[in-house]
Amino acid sequence: MSPPEIDLAPELIGQVLDAVDKGFERQLAFTQQMMALDSTRGKEHRAQACFFEALESRGYEMDQWSIDIAEIEDHPGFSPVKVDYDNAVNVVGTHTPVETKGRSLILNGHVDVVPTGPVDMWTRPPFEPWIEGDWLYGRGGADMKAGLCANLAALDALKTLGWQPAARVHVQSVTEEECTGNGALSALVRGYRADAALIPEPEENMLVRANTGVIWFRVHVRGRPVHVREAGQGANAIEAAVSIIPALKALEREWNDARSEHRYFESLEHPINFNIGKIVGGDWASSVPSWCTFDVRVAIYPGVDPRDAAKEIEACIGAHANDHPFLRDNPPEVEYNGFFARGYVLEEGSDAEMVLGHAHAASFGASLESFVTPGYLDGRVFVLYDDCPCLVYGPVSRDIHAFDERVSLASLKRVTGTIALFIASWCGLEPATPRDRPPA
Repeated sequence: MSPPEIDLAPELIGQVLDAVDKGFERQLAFTQQMMALDSTRGKEHRAQACFFEALESRGYEMDQWSIDIAEIEDHPGFSPVKVDYDNAVNVVGTHTPVETKGRSLILNGHVDVVPTGPVDMWTRPPFEPWIEGDWLYGRGGADMKAGLCANLAALDALKTLGWQPAARVHVQSVTEEECTGNGALSALVRGYRADAALIPEPEENMLVRANTGVIWFRVHVRGRPVHVREAGQGANAIEAAVSIIPALKALEREWNDARSEHRYFESLEHPINFNIGKIVGGDWASSVPSWCTFDVRVAIYPGVDPRDAAKEIEACIGAHANDHPFLRDNPPEVEYNGFFARGYVLEEGSDAEMVLGHAHAASFGASLESFVTPGYLDGRVFVLYDDCPCLVYGPVSRDIHAFDERVSLASLKRVTGTIALFIASWCGLEPATPRDRPPA
């Protein structure tokens, strides 16, 4: 039986929020330091080393490892991967209390960021973070290094007041959130569990109630190459590949038309997106191309098995190929090369949500709202595979995955205050010990 919610005295609430405010400049400097480290896929280790050092310097018990596919590939939450994982490093710092009085907690965030796209389309270099007005700009600041660093800053604020959590806390910095979700899954399989988890993704000061699952796949098409002067005798792989896209878009419309059958998604206009995210093919402008591949990201509703969705996708492509004069005898191949993840619903009424609501109200002066998002979140690992309430809640952002990505500083400060108050209420507090040192 879990202990009752710990009410915080108004005086302590004010002290915690004041401590967050006083530490915000230092929090912001560390966030910018992390943002300056390119942690796109395959390069995450430098940013993870920086975060490891920050945790270690505060006295946390440290753990880091590269994701081992052999340890997770038989787990139902595993997504197929086609890249090397040597630099796919996870970092966890653990706080252990002198005496456990409250409930345990995982503070999770992901360090990996998406590619920048053409750098000349940014106002400034994407890995040289800058501030204009209320906005902190730069790749990965909003999604989600600001939230990742806010987890640490919230604990720092409590320590500067002479307090630490009276329960075990794991501060996780994971990778692969942007492509497979295998980083958070690896941490779960490694044994990191708690009574609740919190992930400060950029969620507009709201709590995520439900979240789609995601599938990544690649379509391979082979053509018949000839010299362009004899183009009519060949088969253009790029044109054949492009012809498949309208069929996939028709399936997208079919899935969107079924949204009324899925709780929390009834009112969303377009919850299911089939995104053609990348296409490459051919070798020479004067040759009819012999090959083409394109990558697709597809959303699925909570409760839908990715295996069943994959069968529908393959049937859709197969039906189109049967009606195509070239593809009929040269069927496309489908390769799953990333996300193969279920969606989830955070059921209403948990103790964790109630405590977060109180903390948010104290920090923002307004009630906590929830919403539904058609993007992927690592919250599914905790909710689906550990029966752990996962609170995905974070600051206001703009243009994540786009040019000039940015996060609101005013929102970030208040969210950090919410996290600090949530920790204090959920875990309880005890006097800080030298082992878990406050920031210098």
